[in-house]
Amino acid sequence: MLTTGIKAPDFTLYATPDQQLTLSTLTGQKVILVFYPADWSPVCKDQLSLYNEISSFFHRHNATVIGISVDGKWCHLSFSGDRKLHFPLLADFEPKGAVSRLYEVYDEQEGQSKRALYVLDEAGVIRWSYLSPVGINPGADGILNALEEIDKNNNAVS
Repeated sequence: MLTTGIKAPDFTLYATPDQQLTLSTLTGQKVILVFYPADWSPVCKDQLSLYNEISSFFHRHNATVIGISVDGKWCHLSFSGDRKLHFPLLADFEPKGAVSRLYEVYDEQEGQSKRALYVLDEAGVIRWSYLSPVGINPGADGILNALEEIDKNNNAVS
């Protein structure tokens, strides 16, 4: 995984079949990058549903969630609608896993993203990261702690 303290690499991926999202357009807010293996897998469904349920806690910290997997944009559209997700899922589909590779979370053997989290500050600097063991939902405690730490550091500087 990429180390904390460095600027997160910029990227552009499809968020819907006809719209793309570029990471750098989110400068000024915290970003939670959620890399995950596949839309319809049991652990991924639970993980993304959890983040959807507690999105108000993320919003209190001026943070937005971005899900990223190697599934295609049409698969994301169906999955997001089925799960009623309120955050974008980005298709790291073609070239397959390019952004996952850029963030050093691509599983070559499985041909999919690993289950990994990055929390970026308002300037796009990686402040926290976590690689979850296979088949384990990493939950949200680490994300919330990282967001609180960023806010604490921002308030200390002000």
